[in-house]
Amino acid sequence: MNIMQRVRVRGGIVVAIIVLIVTAALTWQLSKARCIQLVGDVTCRVETEAKLVALTFDDGPTPEGVDAVLAELGPRGIHATFFLIGNRMEKFPGQAERLIAAGHELGNHTYSHQRNLGRSQEFYAAEIAKTDALLQRAGSDTKLFRPPFGKRLVGLPLEVERAGYRTIMWDVEDQPEKFTAPRAFAQDILARVRPGSIILIHPMYRHNQVARDALPLILDGLQAQGYEVVTITELLRRTGRR
Repeated sequence: MNIMQRVRVRGGIVVAIIVLIVTAALTWQLSKARCIQLVGDVTCRVETEAKLVALTFDDGPTPEGVDAVLAELGPRGIHATFFLIGNRMEKFPGQAERLIAAGHELGNHTYSHQRNLGRSQEFYAAEIAKTDALLQRAGSDTKLFRPPFGKRLVGLPLEVERAGYRTIMWDVEDQPEKFTAPRAFAQDILARVRPGSIILIHPMYRHNQVARDALPLILDGLQAQGYEVVTITELLRRTGRR
């Protein structure tokens, strides 16, 4: 092989490496895109002029998380959507039923809350189906799904669609890594809310105390701004998305 041939080969290898890196980066970005999905329907917010927002909570259920959230939502007459993890439902029986009894709706957040990338279709199907069975046993019939960490490409959305679920993302998420004081935590969320927003808060685990302390401030702030807080199903129904 002469010098020019070696140069061409090396150049081709460099180009191939660059293409692979760029493809991997784009794939990673696509996997966590809130409002873009290659398969099936995804909702991260709805377009509306009405001052409606949906309030959602992820993970759990845990007794301390359910206690704290119900204590704030109940007196205000607010209903929300809880995306629950199957193995947490098994560990803490009765908590999902408490949420339903209080008028809230439940969603599927997979069974084990692992990152759902690069897995088999059988894995995705089992993660959805096992939690679906637990949700039905608790008395839920709402077909709403939220991927762990918001990550999904093609395989997971395919199984979500096959199971008759709808993927629900968000456009306003809590940022506990940035705001460790309840008031700043709440103000950050309130500053980003707009009509049709889907708000995501993580109040379920022991280390989520700031989120629990911020919740009444968030609820009072939404009311002061004239927002009505509803479930995902109600938001979709009221805005003609059902």
